[in-house]
Amino acid sequence: MNHKTILVTDDLPIRTITLNRPERRNAMTREMQTELIGVFEETAATPCGAVILTGVGDAFCSGLDLSELQTMRDRTPAEHRADAERVARLLVSLYELPVPTIAAVNGPAIAGGTGLATVCDFTLATPTAKFGFTEVRIGFVPALVSAFLSLQVGDKRCRDLLLTGRLFGATEAQQLGLVNEIVDREELAPRAEAMARSLLANSPQSMSATKRLLATQNRAWLDAAIVAALEANADSRESSDFREGIAAFLEKRKPIWKSRC
Repeated sequence: MNHKTILVTDDLPIRTITLNRPERRNAMTREMQTELIGVFEETAATPCGAVILTGVGDAFCSGLDLSELQTMRDRTPAEHRADAERVARLLVSLYELPVPTIAAVNGPAIAGGTGLATVCDFTLATPTAKFGFTEVRIGFVPALVSAFLSLQVGDKRCRDLLLTGRLFGATEAQQLGLVNEIVDREELAPRAEAMARSLLANSPQSMSATKRLLATQNRAWLDAAIVAALEANADSRESSDFREGIAAFLEKRKPIWKSRC
């Protein structure tokens, strides 16, 4: 299958999926989201034993692409809803892959990039990697990723990361439990492969059953959280702060939040 925004390479039974928009710091587009969903769902039906997710160049994923922001204000409520449902499907399909997933974070992973990196079963990061759920800075609601983040770090830390929108480094991410290991840049790919191969020594059926069990234990809460997140996402995109945040970002100025007045 040909892809425009990602690379898929197989060294069976290890599959490596690489975000491939280095000129845009692997920023996410609707096309990339759709291609990733297709690959994740196809991978679930193959004899693949482990998945490595990484990026080309100096960034893992810098968040949503500018081209998406430029057209977002003109989308209809139905189109906004479709956008949110696509992101939910992306995160759920990655979370529920029946094989172990390893994110090799080679650089900044911001907003949606942080979501991709941390929903994986294992997250390796270089010492200079940066993370951040920056959505509130431009009038977005980090709704969908909040469901997964709350499971991972708990309510108090989740509030800190989502309400401040601050950037944080690999060391703090490891302390929060979002990163498993910090690995030097030149050792990142070899370490990810070594981890994948060590997992291949385990029973595929046992690992798949374990992942399915963990997902089942969280499903009732997660399903409800995603439904609420879809509504929050759709509602927020009709707000004045959403429109002002996008305008300020595109015009490279500080937003003026009229909702505060």
